[in-house]
Amino acid sequence: MPRILLLGAGGQLGKLLERKLQAGSELIALTHAQLDLADADAVREAVRTSQPEILINAAAYTAVDRAEQEQDLAHRVNAIAPGVMAQEMAALGGWLIHYSTDYVFDGSGTKPWVETDETGPLNVYGQSKLDGEKAIADARGQHIILRTSWVYAAEGKNFLHTMLRLGRERSVLKVVDDQIGAPTTAEALTDATAAALRTIAKADVDAHEIIGTYHLSCAGETSWCGFAKAIFAEFASRQAAPEVVPIPTEAFPTPAQRPRNSRLCCDKFAGKFGYRMPEWRDALHNISATLLATN
Repeated sequence: MPRILLLGAGGQLGKLLERKLQAGSELIALTHAQLDLADADAVREAVRTSQPEILINAAAYTAVDRAEQEQDLAHRVNAIAPGVMAQEMAALGGWLIHYSTDYVFDGSGTKPWVETDETGPLNVYGQSKLDGEKAIADARGQHIILRTSWVYAAEGKNFLHTMLRLGRERSVLKVVDDQIGAPTTAEALTDATAAALRTIAKADVDAHEIIGTYHLSCAGETSWCGFAKAIFAEFASRQAAPEVVPIPTEAFPTPAQRPRNSRLCCDKFAGKFGYRMPEWRDALHNISATLLATN
């Protein structure tokens, strides 16, 4: 049973990872309240104290718009802290699994991004996450960086629950229709992470063959507007759907600029780890079925 240090255990992805990993590992799970990633010394001490074989970093600064004003905090959490983790895990000879974002790209074009495409963040959040990726690579340890997009879960604050709440409060919702990507469930990310851990655990695995950056989002594509409409269709038995009106990005200005093209090609991950992410509509259906059955 490997010793795993999980950071961000209180988040929507971290909660699922903790449940998934409890049975098969010696798990140390820390929430933001227990470890503030803005404190680099505390991060270093947490790794040195726990001496993990694997560190999974599911914690991040994710307030995309607020990051425009809190650049230093976003950088400390998303760039400096992962660099510290990578340095410490390299010294231990262990693995770091870290989650990044499609926001490292500029959103140009219409083709799915591959891992070797040139990056070009449009906002502070995206730049902080890219700086984190670079800090991890510079440590030259064993690492897997998983870039994902539009993450949501059955629990937590996310687009799914925001739409359901607004749908109960309003008869008309205007939703951006020209940003394209794949809504990705934390549940699917958890299963994919488990697949990566199984590969790491193989006695004959060549670490150099799997170290690196991978794209990992649900299959298919839609807009935020399309996602909203699909959500209301799934929950039609519980609440009346509002009229969902498509609008361009320019009609909904935000402090941070968003990429128009968030499509990710996930073939590299499937080839290395033998796991292919579900289609986004199927993943949404699984979430809605769970919520409808339990609430």
